Amino acid sequence: MRGIPKPPRTKTPKPRPIDPAEVVPPDEWFARRGWAPFPFQQETWAAYRAGASGLVHASTGTGKTYAAYFGPLFEAVSEPPAVTPPPLRVLWVTPLRALSADTALALEAPLRPLGLNWDVGTRTGDTSAAARTRQQKRLPTVLVTTPESLSLLLTYPDAREKFAGLRCVVCDEWHELFGSKRGVLTELALARLRTFCPRLRTWGLSATLGNLDDALAALAGAGRDTSAEACSQTGRGRVIRGHVPKPIAIDAILPPRVERFPWAGHLGLSLLPQVLTAIDEGKTALLFTNTRGQCEQWYQALLDARPEWAGQVALHHGSLDRKARDWVEDGLRAGTLRCVVCTSTLDLGVDFAPVERVLQVGSPKGVARLLQRAGRSGHRPGETSRVTCVPTHAFELVEVSAARAAAAEGRIEGRFPIDKPLDVLAQHCVGSALAGGFRADELLAEVRTAHAYRDLSGAEWTWVLDFVTRGGEALKAYPDYRRVEVRDGVYGVPDAKVARRHRQSVGVITSEAAVLVRFLRGPKLGTVDESFAARLKTSDRFTFAGRTLEFVKLYEMTAWVRLAKKDADTKPRWSGSRLPLSGELSAAVRAKLDEAARGLFADAEMRAVRPVLEVQARWSRVPAAGEVLAERLSTRDGHHLFLYPFEGRLVNEGVAALLAYRLSRRRPQTFTLACNDYGLELVSSDQLDLDAIALKELLVPDRLTDDVLASLNAAELAKRQFREVARVAGLVNPGLPHAGRTAKQLQASSGLFYDVFREHDPSNLLLWQARREVLDRQFEVTRLRAALDRIGAARLVVTDPPRPTPFAFPLLVERMRAAVSSETLADRVRKLAAALERKAGPE
Repeated sequence: MRGIPKPPRTKTPKPRPIDPAEVVPPDEWFARRGWAPFPFQQETWAAYRAGASGLVHASTGTGKTYAAYFGPLFEAVSEPPAVTPPPLRVLWVTPLRALSADTALALEAPLRPLGLNWDVGTRTGDTSAAARTRQQKRLPTVLVTTPESLSLLLTYPDAREKFAGLRCVVCDEWHELFGSKRGVLTELALARLRTFCPRLRTWGLSATLGNLDDALAALAGAGRDTSAEACSQTGRGRVIRGHVPKPIAIDAILPPRVERFPWAGHLGLSLLPQVLTAIDEGKTALLFTNTRGQCEQWYQALLDARPEWAGQVALHHGSLDRKARDWVEDGLRAGTLRCVVCTSTLDLGVDFAPVERVLQVGSPKGVARLLQRAGRSGHRPGETSRVTCVPTHAFELVEVSAARAAAAEGRIEGRFPIDKPLDVLAQHCVGSALAGGFRADELLAEVRTAHAYRDLSGAEWTWVLDFVTRGGEALKAYPDYRRVEVRDGVYGVPDAKVARRHRQSVGVITSEAAVLVRFLRGPKLGTVDESFAARLKTSDRFTFAGRTLEFVKLYEMTAWVRLAKKDADTKPRWSGSRLPLSGELSAAVRAKLDEAARGLFADAEMRAVRPVLEVQARWSRVPAAGEVLAERLSTRDGHHLFLYPFEGRLVNEGVAALLAYRLSRRRPQTFTLACNDYGLELVSSDQLDLDAIALKELLVPDRLTDDVLASLNAAELAKRQFREVARVAGLVNPGLPHAGRTAKQLQASSGLFYDVFREHDPSNLLLWQARREVLDRQFEVTRLRAALDRIGAARLVVTDPPRPTPFAFPLLVERMRAAVSSETLADRVRKLAAALERKAGPE
């Protein structure tokens, strides 16, 4: 098995003096590259000169970077030239460390031609110790950083001095931060920077976002009493839309034969020959997958099929070592790679001009995600961006057709803001106390200018201060949780140990504990989840980083390996659930099914899946607009109820849990549940005598939150979610790098806090936050309520098909995955599908 080639060593060239003869005006700089500024870029520059902040929303590859950047540059070229690089003036916040190098190159390109003696630097988790030491003395004129590194910089006592000359903050790919705790962390950092620099201008860049006014309000920090609409109208911030023609082509590889009883993943690598042909059509291609395991699988399949591509095909995902990812990104810029198999780590970026083809394995599950990935190709104004989807089952052809229709109509998913996460606020308070201390009333006023905390009450603020100074009511007797002390009204951190521990754990990204994978004699390869590494036995073989590895031992959170001489007998798994179908794409899928119900199959994808839908219509029904389909069926496994809301996996899981709970309250009985993006299945040994009226009565949204939480082990779910809350709030931390603290230890620590708080401090606000996050993340409860409202207003059609329908079949397979059998799942599914195919008759 061939792995990723070893990255070459490179040297950073020394800068040479600026030649005045080479200096050109900004307009000339654009002209020499064959560019002409777009109206939206000129509008952004004028807004910047007027002192405004705002959000630039334009398609990928149309020049958003220079729209935000040239405002500060125009301002600088009108000033006397600097002999030495001035202090920090532009701060560029990027959501991914992988973007920092690309961004820095793009920001550095116009400086010398414009005669600006500025320096550009990066500050991320990958920044070398030497560079960090230089930055302690002086920050570069333009600094590219991440939310976590920015928050860390703001914990030092000289932060106000270092950021004093800051004039502009640009939040790149704002849609990736907005609506997450990382976005809230950024909001708090911006609130602090505006305190340092009252005339600071803040600009956000986004390509794929639906609710722009909400995103602008979070970015601009309009304050407690200013709505998103008022923020736009008052000039505090504005949305600038880049209406630049950007053709996007969305198509799919059609399988030679579509099975009429599809199930998730069954197509898989069977479309490899067509994928190889698509890759051959261009110089460089990106092959996106939705999981890291799938990424490894497709990378190896490409090399097995085309061994002559060794060294021209690369692998890129978040668990690979940083040096390996850098080598891949350099190869993309240079155009030396034929294909890169990747995950979302390459969704974003400044410019990979050589990329000509983008392929997406499986459904992207969202319109915005598909458009973002399509934009990696044709990354130039006016060029066509094309994405080709590779379905893993037949129903994904419907999703491709639906995504194309939704994109054409501009129906893109929004991101919804998080309201008052107190764990993030507690972390910010400790950081502010580290940075020279704060007074409670002054910091409260500053925090309330962050959109997420605009409605923060006095009681909540008092609770947070008590939590960081005493540990709250339950922990007040333990000195270790008195992280902040108050002296003469000033909150500070006098304990060096607390300061060190806090700075090591700044940030809100939490995940499964990672185990380093390393050769016995050789380099690091990356990381795998601890839960996977713990199951490995000596001599087990697994595929990782494009190699077949033999496990030797696990020692101090490092899995030591050697190259294996035989094929792998297992493959690594990483934590994380499958992406659910988004709300916009769900609605578009339902619209496509309505067309099919009316006999309309307008595009190639829908014509390909027509045989499947015709069997569905013959045996049951294809739901039309305003309809929701339910099916009742009895087999030797029991009595089945299938319901098809077409609302995405998480919402369907919530509907299934709610339905089972309410049925069991009427009469005690046991259910087996299965869910996918399209529907749900309930199986019981008892007869399920439910008609449309009874089903609607069971699916009313009344008491939704209480019933959903009661339907599952809500306490256990909240306890697991509390691990993240406790980590962000500073109650538990992973310790020093490579200290070897396991996920079980972290979970046990946070679980102990959870139990103590429930017993001795039930009003602890972090408990309520964990409960709220369970509802939002596990069930998308707001969307669940909307789905129940839609079902209540719809016509509920109940059918009694003679056998499992094409809609029901993948749900049967989901349930079979959990069953124990001497047969493989694939063999069992094929037998069942073959029997149903015979019943369906000839196509």
